[in-house]
Amino acid sequence: MTVWLVVSILALMLSPLAWLRPSRKQSEQMNLRLHARRMGLAMQLAPQKWPHWLEHEPPSPCPQYHRGRRKGREDTWCYWQVSPGLWCNTWREPCEDARLMACFSKLPASVYKVEADSRMLALYWSERGDAAVLQDIAHTLDTLA
Repeated sequence: MTVWLVVSILALMLSPLAWLRPSRKQSEQMNLRLHARRMGLAMQLAPQKWPHWLEHEPPSPCPQYHRGRRKGREDTWCYWQVSPGLWCNTWREPCEDARLMACFSKLPASVYKVEADSRMLALYWSERGDAAVLQDIAHTLDTLA
């Protein structure tokens, strides 16, 4: 009887340690983020105000993968993926730039938004996928930077 009492007390004392262990999803996200870091991509959780016309509102803050732009690139744009393969700007006009669409077509459906300003190119993504998806994202950011 005392053995069972001691074992149950030890189990009760050690059970909070199991809560400190990251879940499978958290471990996969960390591995993906570390792999992205090795590829030269930077990542941060960025708060976003999503347009009301999106079918499914993405999370906020959302994982943002970004890369600096090359000097001399002054074009600014922002496109949201309304449905898989359909990219629209702020005024809900479809993307007609062939160069952008060639890059966007390689992105998975779990990418919410891609935007560029004079300093940085950013991509907002749900972090669902494997290293192959990350390769496509890195290639897109490299091409558009």
